[in-house]
Amino acid sequence: MKLYDSGVYLIDGSRLVADTKDAPAEVKSLTGTEVTREQAAEQTIAYGILKEHNISGNMEKLQIKFDKLTSHDITFVGIIQTARASGLERFPIPYVLTNCHNSLCAVGGTINEDDHMFGLTCAKRYGGIYVPPHQAVIHQFAREMLAGGGRMILGSDSHTRYGALGTMAVGEGGPELVKQLLSRTYDIDMPDVVGVYLTGTPQKGVGPQDVALAIIGEVFDRGYVKNKVMEFVGPGVSNLSVDFRIGVDVMTTETTCLSSIWRTDDAVREFYEIHGRAEDYRELNPGRVAYYNGMIEIDLDEIKPMIAMPFHPSNTYTIEELNRNLMDILDDCEKRAKVSFDGAVELDLKSKVRNGRLYVDQGIIAGCAGGGFENICDAADILKGASIGPDEFSLSVYPASTPIYMELVKNGAVATLMQTGAIVKTAFCGPCFGAGDTPANNAFSIRHSTRNFPNREGSKVQNGQVASVALMDARSIAATAANKGYLTAATDVDAVYTKPKYFFDKTIYENRVFDSRGVADESVEIQLGPNIKDWPAMSALPENLVLKVVSEIHDPVTTTDELIPSGETSSFRSNPLGLAEFALSRKDPLYVGRAKEIQKAQKALEAGSCPVEAYEELRPVMEAIGRAFPDKQFGEGQKPGTLGFGSTIFAVKPGDGSAREQAASCQKVLGGWANIANEYATKRYRSNLINWGMLPFIIPEGELPFHNLDYLFLPDIRKAVEEKRSEITAYVVDGAKLRQFSLKLGAMTDDEREIILKGCLINYYRA
Repeated sequence: MKLYDSGVYLIDGSRLVADTKDAPAEVKSLTGTEVTREQAAEQTIAYGILKEHNISGNMEKLQIKFDKLTSHDITFVGIIQTARASGLERFPIPYVLTNCHNSLCAVGGTINEDDHMFGLTCAKRYGGIYVPPHQAVIHQFAREMLAGGGRMILGSDSHTRYGALGTMAVGEGGPELVKQLLSRTYDIDMPDVVGVYLTGTPQKGVGPQDVALAIIGEVFDRGYVKNKVMEFVGPGVSNLSVDFRIGVDVMTTETTCLSSIWRTDDAVREFYEIHGRAEDYRELNPGRVAYYNGMIEIDLDEIKPMIAMPFHPSNTYTIEELNRNLMDILDDCEKRAKVSFDGAVELDLKSKVRNGRLYVDQGIIAGCAGGGFENICDAADILKGASIGPDEFSLSVYPASTPIYMELVKNGAVATLMQTGAIVKTAFCGPCFGAGDTPANNAFSIRHSTRNFPNREGSKVQNGQVASVALMDARSIAATAANKGYLTAATDVDAVYTKPKYFFDKTIYENRVFDSRGVADESVEIQLGPNIKDWPAMSALPENLVLKVVSEIHDPVTTTDELIPSGETSSFRSNPLGLAEFALSRKDPLYVGRAKEIQKAQKALEAGSCPVEAYEELRPVMEAIGRAFPDKQFGEGQKPGTLGFGSTIFAVKPGDGSAREQAASCQKVLGGWANIANEYATKRYRSNLINWGMLPFIIPEGELPFHNLDYLFLPDIRKAVEEKRSEITAYVVDGAKLRQFSLKLGAMTDDEREIILKGCLINYYRA
């Protein structure tokens, strides 16, 4: 694999020319035409699709209108509640509400099914589509029923990726979907486009997860594709089945790219024909001379079975390398665990080595990444006639949709798997976020799913529990299962892959999925369960802010799972105050209490009471501020909005992982006004902060002028936002004196600044 240090021209889809001083002459000699870099940049597939969906008239400042929206039952309640509070009357474009996260309806009494009934009645009232639990995971339904060549889809799940089908899809936090529901736009600068040039053909036994992990391992730490579009081109694309391409594509999220798109061919045409939607196919190819801001060149012949060890999809090795350096790599993982868990629990992976081989406790093939038809058929072929054994090792397989499941039943793959001792379950995302198949304490699980963050598999470090996940391809998981839990690469197994043809039967969807066909019925009453709560009132940004630092995180990356845990907390996603109680619980258990303490002052202020009397700790802080800024005259008689109190956190690089808005909204509900970071891991997390009225501050790496529990004073912060200042003057309250330092806000659109001034997106639309 090669990552270019410069931009690259792609000539006729099959020749790469690095952007050096000699490049223009070389391009002209190959094509007979002079082409500028700017002209060639307009010849990417991504540029063409973005241009078709941009209504700003300016391709540098995009205002995108998406064709369709999709959400699942962890996110759609909050999105629709926000949109309703902002004036929603009907869904202006097709909006699919799938139920693949809280499907089990096993935790919290009636609240999960209450959310589902909320979704069904909203689909009827506002003109949407409702997919009941266990029918399909969000992204498989979108592939089968929504995607189309040249279209754009916005989803409230980070793995919203349908590029292999010719659809540019973006995963964002819920407020961005709210904007689309209110007929507003998705506003971004024109993103860079990075090419992924494929040649060769994968070895027998190498699957899409192997290719994806190889890419993630190379690009993540370098930020090579961060907030950019990945465009898959080259002759190697046609050497991959569509299922294989989908499996690679869905994992592009873990590179931190913005979106993805692939060139399409007759194999994609056949996919649409199989699904009864031939008219949705569109041939997509870059122009004769296309310019990419970067290029990843991959020879598929060279890819080997991969494994991403705990605790990130980028912590990658070939399985061969892992087996060769087993104890050293396991020792490294244990050291990473000490950092991730702050020494609270002890991870012991080296005890998993038996007779020189790594023994794993569990295998999972599931969800939008692993639950595809081809993955499961290949796994069944590897396991045919085998037994997974009666010991600790277990294997669970989750087809990604009921139509896939039905075809696997018809062709015998389900029977083959079940005969081995494996369990085949319904379409469910649970193993991906810690709500299903949680392994035993200190157990090691291998999964063809999307993420392996700390506690992602459902363990609770705060309760002394620890387990870990490694990501692998379904084929190598099956090979490991055939060897009764001893780690084995699929290339080491002599399997006969039958490659049965897929037949899609949409009868189940026709019989069970509610489709309004875009017709809203305002006579339908929304069904609200007792756990479905409205958002609490949120104040506009005050003229001046006093912030208490209530958490300080120095991990290289902080995931959204650590900001708001996945798993059992999903049952509270429709209850902002209930969910907020879990904020940072796995990373900093003291966060919620500290945030609530300083929030007392803001609540007192809003009620017309004295904030210092409500929170006595503020008295010396306000005295110090008063001495330094006597002109501010804080105290009795000050006009409303003059002063605000709240909390902030510092994290080195927060926001990797899920798109769910609750990572930000829970902080806001607890009185958060800002995050301070060296950088933000993803655009979507920074957008979530802004949409919830929180200031996304940046400070230089290595400079930390404050510490946990310090108070910060931000004078004239509202004026600074109004005047579009990029640098903010702030002060640390240090005893009786104030120490000055600077915070940066980074680029924001006028609308984003207005959202922060209003206090949140809901206030912005109400106004």
